[in-house]
Amino acid sequence: MNLRHLEHWLALAETGSFSRAAEKLHITQSALSRSIQALEEDLGGPLVDRVGKKNELTPLGRSVLERARRIVHDARELKQGATLLQRGGLGTLRVGLGSGPGAMLMTPWLVYMAEHHPTVQVTVSRGATELQLTQLRDRQLDALVVDLRRVEAAPDLKIEHVVDMRAGFVCRREHPVLQAHPRGVPFDALLTYPIASIQLSQEVARLLVDHYGPQANPAQMTTLQCEDIASLLDVVGQTDAVYLGIVGAAREGLAQGRLVELQMCTPLNGQARLGLITLAGRTELPIMSVFRAFIQKHLTD
Repeated sequence: MNLRHLEHWLALAETGSFSRAAEKLHITQSALSRSIQALEEDLGGPLVDRVGKKNELTPLGRSVLERARRIVHDARELKQGATLLQRGGLGTLRVGLGSGPGAMLMTPWLVYMAEHHPTVQVTVSRGATELQLTQLRDRQLDALVVDLRRVEAAPDLKIEHVVDMRAGFVCRREHPVLQAHPRGVPFDALLTYPIASIQLSQEVARLLVDHYGPQANPAQMTTLQCEDIASLLDVVGQTDAVYLGIVGAAREGLAQGRLVELQMCTPLNGQARLGLITLAGRTELPIMSVFRAFIQKHLTD
């Protein structure tokens, strides 16, 4: 089976037209027809039904499509990686970061790459974990760093656990709840104030309810919600809102003394399970080893 035949087949499947596919590939229609015919002979059946001006994928064609995409993409990445290694380069990297990892990693990662690998093309995106998983599977992203509790295991995903990070409550240093409860804050006292958090997983929601009762259900308790933890912490630093989430995401404000982690009468023993996700079987880019070492070093309490 010829890799070029697969590339021609993908062009035809994606454009739906022999003329448009030939134009995209910069070859003649007759050359494209011969290439598709050769692939059909190799696979033992027709891949496309030519009905008038329409070209429809056969059942065999549909079954071949996704596997052909993976083979062609892997071959291109392998060639790119080999070329870059021969030239001493590291290539490009497109990563998606969940809310907690984004708050802790995005700026430090961009600074690190600008200082140590200025020729590498780096793209960082933020968004819902479900959307980023789709982008990873569509090869729009090369890797994700997210809370693994929001990801279902699947054969096509390579999941690497990196670190467990504590969850807790954080407020500004002058918050009135600290004055009212200097020896420990009862959970009920927090409900007087806005609670700021990202969207929490069902597992975390159950943990909160087990710890503090039905009033801790995030669906009712959380009053300020967004996926950008940095924005939530800015609000907490300027108002009486209380942040609920990964304590490590507030490390800068805590170190500066602007923010304080609340000592609860009933401590929250929850943790975020952070990890790196890539596609199983995908050729790893040279820069990935740099990224893996970086997150293992920086994702700590």
